[in-house]
Amino acid sequence: MTDTVTHIDDEPATLPAPPPRGRRGRRTALIAAAVVVVAAVAVVGALGLGGGPEEGPSAPPRSGSVVPVTRTTLTERTMVDGQLGYGTEIPLPVKAQGTVTWLPETGATVDRGHELLRVDDRPVILMYGSLPMYRALGLTPQEPEQGPEQEPDAGGEQPDTGNGKSPNPSGAPAPGGAGTGGNGGRAQTPREMRGMDVMQFESNLAALGYTGFTVDEKFTGGTADAVKRWQKSLGLAQTGTVGVGDVIYSAGRVRIGQPGARLGSAVGENTLTYTGTARKVTVNASAADASWAVRGAKVTVKLPNGNPVPGVVASIGKQATTAEGGGQGGSEQPATVPVTITLKDQNAVGQLESGPVTVEYVGREVTDVLAVPVSALVALAEGGHGLETEKGEFVAVKTGLFADGNVEVSGPAVRAGMKVRIPE
Repeated sequence: MTDTVTHIDDEPATLPAPPPRGRRGRRTALIAAAVVVVAAVAVVGALGLGGGPEEGPSAPPRSGSVVPVTRTTLTERTMVDGQLGYGTEIPLPVKAQGTVTWLPETGATVDRGHELLRVDDRPVILMYGSLPMYRALGLTPQEPEQGPEQEPDAGGEQPDTGNGKSPNPSGAPAPGGAGTGGNGGRAQTPREMRGMDVMQFESNLAALGYTGFTVDEKFTGGTADAVKRWQKSLGLAQTGTVGVGDVIYSAGRVRIGQPGARLGSAVGENTLTYTGTARKVTVNASAADASWAVRGAKVTVKLPNGNPVPGVVASIGKQATTAEGGGQGGSEQPATVPVTITLKDQNAVGQLESGPVTVEYVGREVTDVLAVPVSALVALAEGGHGLETEKGEFVAVKTGLFADGNVEVSGPAVRAGMKVRIPE
């Protein structure tokens, strides 16, 4: 009987135990995920979006908005701030001497023939004209005519009559005549005053309805009679003579400003101020940028309520000034010149008497030109300006009028509708 030796190596092979069900599920999921990643990489590579050493031909352009070149009309506009009002108050040239006994209210309107104020309870009347009142107007007595026999001697004494008395000690008419002096009995008539100031005053008298004289440069007896009737209507003594302080002339109706004197004070240079009755706009324009301010230039005034009103530049100051105190940090503010703008249509202003306004002036205008936003311009390395096309190319352009944020451009490579880039 043979002994059978059994070795450990000869033990029957045993199969490994099957793995748990959960571990097999995780392994299957990992394999599926790897397949998806490989597929995604393949798709990215097919689209040319991979991170290879060279970008594909369809790489996205750089950032920046694109706008078209347009054909349009450009208008240059200047906008400045202004102030609506009646203008600068001017002192009335009151030449009457005495005490102020009556003043009109501020803002009152005075017409021709009406009282501006009263001095020593005597009215000072407004008349229209440009020549100031510089002398009294009236008939002046004529110098008596001297005959040869009444000529004074070299010592200025009257000839002696032999009885130690003057031939006419009382100034009465000489014997044998009704006139004064030795004029052979001829009556002396007052001398007529002449001048442009006479015509100016007579024009006002006639406009007030006083007639009986010819409006000319001669102050005649007819003028004196009309003056007496005018003085009677004012409650004055009927002298026929107009005193230098009785009348003040202006170009037209006046609006009373702030008084510079009180009732009971003596008349002075600033007793009463006035302005015109038409509202106007005053602008302190920059002296360095006031080319728009030309007399007669048409502008548009935007009122505080937003309504536009046409205006005309009436005057430009000849002296530039700077604001008191200077700018911030001690720097001087830009010098300005005063510009006055008149408003022809006073009804369009409504009831507004003062307030801030905006003045708009239209300067140059070009029509049917190519234009782009100013922000589309780029500086070229070789100098000048250019535009960047949608494809990233640069073309040189010549600039023209700048207006409303746009600029006129021209050049052989520029056409309407082409797309240009605005760099960020």
